[in-house]
Amino acid sequence: MMNILIIIPCFNEQASLPRLISDLGNLELPEKYNVSICVVNDCSTDDTKQVARKLDVILIDLPVNLGIGGAVQSGLKYALLNNYDLAVQMDGDGQHPPAELQKMIACYEETGASLVIGSRFIIKEGFQSSFLRRLGITYFHWLNKFFTGKSIYDSTSGFRLFDKKAIQLGARYYPDDYPEPESLVFFSKAGLAIKETPVVMVHRNGGQSSIRSFTSFYYCVKVTLAMFFSFIRKP
Repeated sequence: MMNILIIIPCFNEQASLPRLISDLGNLELPEKYNVSICVVNDCSTDDTKQVARKLDVILIDLPVNLGIGGAVQSGLKYALLNNYDLAVQMDGDGQHPPAELQKMIACYEETGASLVIGSRFIIKEGFQSSFLRRLGITYFHWLNKFFTGKSIYDSTSGFRLFDKKAIQLGARYYPDDYPEPESLVFFSKAGLAIKETPVVMVHRNGGQSSIRSFTSFYYCVKVTLAMFFSFIRKP
């Protein structure tokens, strides 16, 4: 059996969480995979914690807000301590349909990659985000290629599968605020194989994105600097 931990970092996702957990419960994977669901409540100010307690999930309730990176790392630490074979990061807002996980597992089985990224932009189906955000994602694609030599078209995707090597590294260190682009530099420097596979995403079911138009330029500058420092940091 292969034990998979689905890590769902949540900040104010009371509206979308019940449907997401229900869809995960109906997910059909090959028999050798045993799925557990871990909701990481990142100090939500709504009823996310109370909603999660009523669902068939493992609940990690953070006492302070750590941001998306800290929430994901908390889930990876749990996966490491409990000896899971694989971990999957999935947004709590419903943008990542659970059925698309089958494509990521198929990519993992075919390639043996330590990190599999679900990408919106390979076949360009489903929700593609706004024009300005796509420009930003294209920028991070080229920046990531400069730092790592890898072409990852959806480097900001929060739909990811980690094998044991990636779980171990991510549990020890994971970027804090907007971790997806920077973590690709970190994992690449560690020598992990990274693959991207096409998935279809949808509009969020509730809540708000942490990246607003007012802060988008700040986001780009901050992540660029984070990627640079991750690139020059000694292993």
